[in-house]
Formats: sequence, structure tokens, C-alpha cells
Amino acid sequence: MEVRSELVLVCILGVLICSCNFFMVSEAVWLNLPASGTKCVSEEIHNNVVVLADYVVVSDNHSHIPTISVKVTSPYGNNLHLKENVTHGQFAFTTHEAGSYLACFWDWDLVARKEKIEGVELELRKLEGAVEAIHENLLYLKTREAELRFVSEVTNTRVALFSLMSLGVCIAVSALQVWHLKRYFQKKKLI
Repeated sequence: MEVRSELVLVCILGVLICSCNFFMVSEAVWLNLPASGTKCVSEEIHNNVVVLADYVVVSDNHSHIPTISVKVTSPYGNNLHLKENVTHGQFAFTTHEAGSYLACFWDWDLVARKEKIEGVELELRKLEGAVEAIHENLLYLKTREAELRFVSEVTNTRVALFSLMSLGVCIAVSALQVWHLKRYFQKKKLI
């Protein structure tokens, strides 16, 4: 039986989001893990959200179920879950920061067997994969920062215009009050 170059990874990311209203949402994702690298999924999650996830490896070759490595990171790069050489597992955490949470899955043993590499070269490949994942995450953060900067500048402009409009209204009302009081006192012959 021919061994396929791809692992079929069932990632049952049961993302249960519990808000104050006990509103729950769950999602499932099926991933094909390429033999040559890492497969990552990301999700934009708000602050103070409970996240629960289960993952299982399913292989076409039922006699041998390969092991994978799993890493989950927060938007600021904090490791929330890291397991190596597993066929299944689960993780749970409560978000402390809003942003894009990243879950990456990879199988370095298959890469090593396929390309006949070992030792230092395998470690360098692992580091290269990690650097690529970090680079992709940084590019995402850069575009997100540009979008947020634009929104911030638009908001700043609107606040400045609103402040000028409020100042103009205050000056106009003050002038009307002075005019009205002056007219009132002239009518009463106090001035």
C-alpha cells in the first residue's frame, strides 16, 4: 500500500465561546497536513473568552498513525499549548488579550524520513518552519496595525472636528446670551 505524502489531520477545534449571556458557538476544522511543512489556523477572538479544543490525527495508512506536534500561541506570541509527538489531545484556556490566536500542526518525523535528514539539519528545518510561521504572523500583524492606525487617524480627525464644532457652538451661545441680556437690561432701563 502506497503511503500518501499528506497526513489527514482532523482538528476538531471545538471552540466554545461563552459570553456573559452564555451564548455558545462551536466550530470544527478538517486539515490536510502537508508532509513538507506546517499547517496553521488562526481565529480572531475577543478578551475573556473560554476556548476549548480537541485534535485527532487520522491517517490513510491505518496500520501506522503518525505523531504530530501542536503549538498554540496568543496574539502577542505567548505559548498557550505545546505538545510534541502526539496522535490526539486537547487544550483549554481563557483569553487574556483580544486578537488572532494561532494553532500550528506539523510532523517533523515524516519530513525527516522523506528527505533523509537527521540531527542538526532536522533542527535547522524545525527552526526554519518556526521562522516562517513567525514571519507570516508578523506580516498579518503589520497589516492589522496599518488598518488600526488608519481607523485611529480617522477617529482623531472626527474628534478634532467635533471639538471645533462644540467650541463654535459654545461661542455662539455665549454671544447670544450677552446680546439677549443686554437687550433685556436696556428694555428694563437698567443700563
